[in-house]
Amino acid sequence: MERNIKLNDFKYRYDVYQMFNIYFPLDEIKFSELEGDYHVNIDSSKVTFDYMNYHNEAVFSEDEHIKETIKKVIFEVLKEITSETYPWGTLVGIRPSKIALKLLRGGKTEEEVKKIFYKEHFTQGEKAKLCIDVAKFEDRFVNKDEKTISIYIGMAFCPTRCLYCSFASNPIGGNKKLVSPYLDALSFEIEEIRKYINEKALKVETVYFGGGTPTSIDEEEFENIMNKIYNSFVDKRDLKEFTVECGRPDSITLKKLETMKKYNVSRISINPQTMNDKTLALIGRNHTSDDVIEKFNMAKSLGFEDINMDMIIGLPGEGLEEAKHTAEEIKKLSPDSLTVHGLSLKRGSIMYENFILKKGLGLKTQDEVLKMYDESKNLAKSLDLKPYYMYRQKNMVGNMENLGYAKEGKECIYNMQMIEDKQTIIALGADAVTKVVFLKDNKIERFGNVKDVREYVKRIEEMVEGKKELLDTLYS
Repeated sequence: MERNIKLNDFKYRYDVYQMFNIYFPLDEIKFSELEGDYHVNIDSSKVTFDYMNYHNEAVFSEDEHIKETIKKVIFEVLKEITSETYPWGTLVGIRPSKIALKLLRGGKTEEEVKKIFYKEHFTQGEKAKLCIDVAKFEDRFVNKDEKTISIYIGMAFCPTRCLYCSFASNPIGGNKKLVSPYLDALSFEIEEIRKYINEKALKVETVYFGGGTPTSIDEEEFENIMNKIYNSFVDKRDLKEFTVECGRPDSITLKKLETMKKYNVSRISINPQTMNDKTLALIGRNHTSDDVIEKFNMAKSLGFEDINMDMIIGLPGEGLEEAKHTAEEIKKLSPDSLTVHGLSLKRGSIMYENFILKKGLGLKTQDEVLKMYDESKNLAKSLDLKPYYMYRQKNMVGNMENLGYAKEGKECIYNMQMIEDKQTIIALGADAVTKVVFLKDNKIERFGNVKDVREYVKRIEEMVEGKKELLDTLYS
């Protein structure tokens, strides 16, 4: 369906779009200066919004945030039209806990922070309190030393490509010939960065091996790359955390788990996303819920004491009953941490075009989405898991959040450092983005590796040198 908006000042087009996208995420939103069903007018001191018999307006002074006023005026009318409640209000930023932390550090009380969130963004008290809790928790871990870093290593392959995925992952079945050259290039990059870290006397706090799916390669290849990572970034270092995101149960074997134990992996992820077999088949995951249970128990039997599981809210065809079933099955396994993701609707993706639009597997009502999130919250509470990190994405089902829960002492330090933007992350692999944090200057510079595997292999020396040049601006 089309939503046609008449807007007199296109400078604020994106702000208007954001509010309509919250309420009508599957609709095509068009703008015109001449005509439209929805009328938004912005002058030097006032915003007005008209649609049929609905009208809203607000005045603002020169020192006020005009964009927030525009969002609130539109949000109120769309809420009245649809009768749907979005608890984050107009807030669309990806790191809302940072707003809370800034306010707390500025001397505001928790109650004052809640009032500010509602006044400025219509954010409900429950979400503001979540921001406060996460901010206070993350503040205990935030990096304060420029020479303390983390390492991210990306595997560019997966067993199959999930329909919702937007990461750099290539189905390994059709890309076997690329695996060996990719691992050679990755090993070269690991070696060069190892030498750089030693030369600059940098301290590695965490190592995160993700992707893609690190365990999608065969057992011998996995053993070799794990050996390289261990001897480069783990052995003889005072490391706090070494995570391998196994992710897909269909890629995990006993031998690969034994390899991870051998190289002192402290944290792994075994991610079902859903425990409903019909959905697993629909989204392209070649495993069943029984496979998840089998591999989880296998890891437990080998002595892994920090296992994360992921759950996605809003997958195609899933509603409250499916969310309840997933929560019940995960509860039986009792993971050490749980990451709850809201499905992000990527326009142009296979899932969006073929399953949500063409096959009619549309979005649930906002009320049902909220109830599905409540199931994940109840699951975390029943497992004695506390929220410790959070971020948001564009086009999320229900305009909600991604939230990490963990048992005390089982929080993923890497996740918190990534969200806080206070630690340099040196990222290796195709499509990996290095983030260099200048604490004294309060600025961040980034260097991204190319996404295409063939280009990554071909240009690996160029990318290593580019990464070193950027790092040298901090560690000269």
